[in-house]
Amino acid sequence: MTSVSLVRRIRARPAVVFDLISTPEGMTAWWGPDDFPVLSAEADVRVGGRFRVHFQTADGLQHVCAGEFLDIEAPERIVMSWQWVSGGAPEEGKAVSRVEMHLRPIDIGTELTLIHADLRNEASRLSHMGGWGGALDKLMKRLAAHEDQSTG
Repeated sequence: MTSVSLVRRIRARPAVVFDLISTPEGMTAWWGPDDFPVLSAEADVRVGGRFRVHFQTADGLQHVCAGEFLDIEAPERIVMSWQWVSGGAPEEGKAVSRVEMHLRPIDIGTELTLIHADLRNEASRLSHMGGWGGALDKLMKRLAAHEDQSTG
């Protein structure tokens, strides 16, 4: 098993970031690696609740991932199971992995650490690193645009 760990420093309070990573409305703003909109997002944000996100990538392929919220400590942490329903990394098939997002207040806003663990192999790790990297870049752009609107 292998994992991906990514860190981003975001100019927004942890509560703002938490809302974007945990609500269907927020997920539609940043999920998926490319600059395409999320086609649908559902989330019952409670321990035992489920999520499902349907998005498209630049190559025209559609992907659906789903899972269960395993632990939630607002606005500091979300842990969820992760499974590809369709599309996704072929190496993962229907395997279940684990995603953790940790939010820590810092001087400029929030440090977000995303860990995607229990991936099957190096090819899957690289695929998920690219996917999550692109998604987190979209999250940062979304929050920067929000900051510009609130200060402008």
